Amino acid sequence: MAPETVVPVTPQAEIYNNQMQDLIQRLLIELGEDPTREGLVKTPRRVDKALRFLTSGYQADVDEVLNGALFTVDYSEMVIVRDIDFYSLCEHHLLPFFGKCHVAYIPNKRVIGLSKIPRLVDIFARRLQLQERMTNQIAETITEKIKPLGVAVVCEGTHLCMSMRGVEKQNSYTITSAMLGAFREQARTRMEFLELLKLRSGTFSVTGMPIPHHTHDHDE
Repeated sequence: MAPETVVPVTPQAEIYNNQMQDLIQRLLIELGEDPTREGLVKTPRRVDKALRFLTSGYQADVDEVLNGALFTVDYSEMVIVRDIDFYSLCEHHLLPFFGKCHVAYIPNKRVIGLSKIPRLVDIFARRLQLQERMTNQIAETITEKIKPLGVAVVCEGTHLCMSMRGVEKQNSYTITSAMLGAFREQARTRMEFLELLKLRSGTFSVTGMPIPHHTHDHDE
């Protein structure tokens, strides 16, 4: 009886990686490049690895990230974590947008460990995104997890799809905000938050709603 042939099992992730790298190699060819030249030989693998990191938010588990970092505390004043760096990819052109995120909430007997808020921002930034959607997702997730009296999130982003192409406006930036609970219902609370941020003069109206500096480019 002939010995049984053992077929090696290739992990699905490895197959998928090879497929991704084949696509990137094909893209280089379509752009008029030679993927076999020295500087590009390892580019498909590097781009594959970079894209998986930049979109790792899809695989992240919010509950796992926050696990053990939700605390019962007798504190009901505003908590602000500001100037959180974020880096994301615009879903329309796959070009980066990046900037600062400011998060505030008013606890209702429960707080989040401070180090978890930047990690929460990363979860939603490391995806193919719209800044508007990302801002809402951060605010809604905090609301869902700790049921605070209010949540406010403001993001300031520079979009390379506007700086490198299209209108080519290097000095423009986009501000988005999500105001929930007390921040939406109480103008005084909202203005206190915006004052504490000390954002650029003229960025916000007296109602606390953002005055857009430009319209996001949604062309194909």
